[in-house]
Amino acid sequence: MSEGTGGIRARGEEAIGDLAQALLENPLFSQALGKALGAGERAAQAQKAALGALDVSSASDLERLNRRVRALSDRVEALEDELDATRRELAKASKPASAST
Repeated sequence: MSEGTGGIRARGEEAIGDLAQALLENPLFSQALGKALGAGERAAQAQKAALGALDVSSASDLERLNRRVRALSDRVEALEDELDATRRELAKASKPASAST
């Protein structure tokens, strides 16, 4: 029973592959596909322009801003660590001076 199902599946996959190949070789289909993809791209650009006109950030703008804020946060944290280390060094350096006074 499973061999029959496997054979049907193989023939179905082959038929789908043949159909896809025939569609891609068809100039009308290729032209229509190209126009559809171009229309989708133009729609995405129009959507981005509309969001910009409404002063609404796109998802990519928000992701870029998120990355920049994370990078800034990392830099501030590194500066805080350096400041803490400098304070500790100053505290160590000032102890002997105040102890001799």
